[in-house]
Amino acid sequence: MEDIIRKAGVLIEAIPYIHDFRRKVFVIKYGGSILDNETIRKNVLEDIVFLSFVGIRTILIHGGGPHISSRMKEAGIKSEFYDGIRITDKETLTIVSEELEKLNQRIVKEIKDLRGDVTGLKGDANIIHVEKRKAAKDLGFVGSITSINEEALHTHLQRGHITVVSPMGISGEKQLHNINADEVASAVATSLKAEKLVLLTNVQGVMRTADDGDSLISTLTVDQIDNLIKSNVIHGGMIPKVSACVEALNGGVKKTHIIDARIQHALLLEIFTDRGIGTQILKDEKNRNS
Repeated sequence: MEDIIRKAGVLIEAIPYIHDFRRKVFVIKYGGSILDNETIRKNVLEDIVFLSFVGIRTILIHGGGPHISSRMKEAGIKSEFYDGIRITDKETLTIVSEELEKLNQRIVKEIKDLRGDVTGLKGDANIIHVEKRKAAKDLGFVGSITSINEEALHTHLQRGHITVVSPMGISGEKQLHNINADEVASAVATSLKAEKLVLLTNVQGVMRTADDGDSLISTLTVDQIDNLIKSNVIHGGMIPKVSACVEALNGGVKKTHIIDARIQHALLLEIFTDRGIGTQILKDEKNRNS
């Protein structure tokens, strides 16, 4: 009986959050090695279906880097990166497109299996408009986002559909381009003035000391980020994630979160409980409790 009462208490704690977030837009980015773990993926998708069922308009941006690298290795093609961006020649672009399309279809099917209403939008869906990315080295078919087709996204969200978006864009010349998934999530969240941008990772969040599980920084503001990067507290793969959060916050997104998808039902624990489990990044302190 006590266990049942405790479960009821969790539901009661969630009520004000459900009330506040109903009909608001959440953008969730999910990729990397955790995307390939079936147990983690099922937990994440269950959480996303729950968000949809309580009226939250949910967009899921998926990555696919490990799948692409594995496929390239099988094909005898070396993966090359510059400043963390995959150099994408025509042969690589074909593999990127095929692998992301397969992932998109798999995620859509698994959401349907969980009884969620869902739409999958692939690279040729005219959702993300890009131009060729400029860099000191030619990156090939890598895009910089110029605009997001907000109307198309809103159409799917207003129908109550979880909208699964592949991180590929199309140029004015109708050429597909590869795009970093964190950048896509930030741009989509900014374009839609989302309530939340959530980045799912395989670490707890931003840690003061990488190997100290008790050093999680639960709340950060934009002003604190630069100092933490300069002092090497935030480093490596966490830099593009916090940068995506900062860009989204500066673009009008209300709150951003970096959380560990390996924790069962991490999304629900972060969003519907008073304490949360990851790192929330805010524009400034006045948004802490909003």
